[in-house]
Amino acid sequence: MNIYKNNIKNKVRFTMVVKYDYINNLLLKESLKTICQSSYCPNIGTCWKNGVLSFLLLGNLCTRSCKFCAIKTGKPKKINMLEPYKVAKTVKIIEMKHVVLTSVNRDDLKDMGIKIWIQTIREIKKISNSSIETLIPDFKGHKNKIARIIKEHPEIISHNIETVPRLTQKVRIQAKYERSLSILKYIKKTSDIRTKTGMMLGLGETEVEVINTFKDIRKANIDILTIGQYLSPTLKHYPVKSFITPQKFKYYKNLALDMGFLYVESNPLVRSSYKAYKHII
Repeated sequence: MNIYKNNIKNKVRFTMVVKYDYINNLLLKESLKTICQSSYCPNIGTCWKNGVLSFLLLGNLCTRSCKFCAIKTGKPKKINMLEPYKVAKTVKIIEMKHVVLTSVNRDDLKDMGIKIWIQTIREIKKISNSSIETLIPDFKGHKNKIARIIKEHPEIISHNIETVPRLTQKVRIQAKYERSLSILKYIKKTSDIRTKTGMMLGLGETEVEVINTFKDIRKANIDILTIGQYLSPTLKHYPVKSFITPQKFKYYKNLALDMGFLYVESNPLVRSSYKAYKHII
């Protein structure tokens, strides 16, 4: 297991490329955040080289304290009302073919940040031909806010279930498994938009629990499933309970495809936005 663990860490040390530096400088200039950086994503070099970014809206401080997440918890700063325009401009400059939008949870705001979400989608569509995936928070289950995202008709709407029911309260303290599942069901029931969710493995789940969660997700008619290895951001975060082998990830992929998922990405370094541009084809 130690050898396998070290192999994962070695793969995370990506090679810096010119395009990475170029994009990073653009983000710094516009004071924009990405989940790629904030979550220490191991695929950042590959994705940015292909011009695929996942923008983090509404700041980089979250009102929730999920035990798996690298984003800091705290009192968020005032909203930058220019953020939608800056994101859209950056998408156009980079000539992105596909963009992923996500955000921190803003439970401190009356609208939970939905206004920024909507404006960002509209600004991107106004000046770019980029396809859009919206990786949304749960908005505390408020369907009226989710309906507003649906109305803008991004190519993909995703919301991560993250883990199995038994571990949800331990790992996603302020979230609820059934709430996340109901959001996914609502999106599919009320639209023809492609839907997506993701899971982390290695949190202490059993194979039976993983398979049953696949079944729950598939019953909601979700199209795309991503499965990756959980890696604890720091020693203060939820500990890794096990390292899943590549063979096991392949087994889960084949199992999920047999259940009827349209796309399944499953390997240790897979994250929510892994190969996201392929999921609209």
